[in-house]
Amino acid sequence: MLKVGILQLHIEIPWAESLKDKRSVIKSIKDKTRRRFNVSISEFDNLDVPNGASLAIVMAGTDAKYILGALDKFRETMREWPEANLIDHQVEIL
Repeated sequence: MLKVGILQLHIEIPWAESLKDKRSVIKSIKDKTRRRFNVSISEFDNLDVPNGASLAIVMAGTDAKYILGALDKFRETMREWPEANLIDHQVEIL
């Protein structure tokens, strides 16, 4: 049976003073994430806030344990991201 894992992240970009600064960081996160983790990623909230963002990372597969492990690894990567601070996260498997 198909399982879908969803990781919601809320990040802060403390140095961003404009939406252009924010978009640069989000683009970098999206590009590196897609290459390294083979997931879908999208910004879904706080679109007009220059120093904060909400991201959804989605992964599908048949093994829920594998999906949770991969999303957890991505969360740890975000915790160490040099340009952004991870504020909060939530994981859900459907």
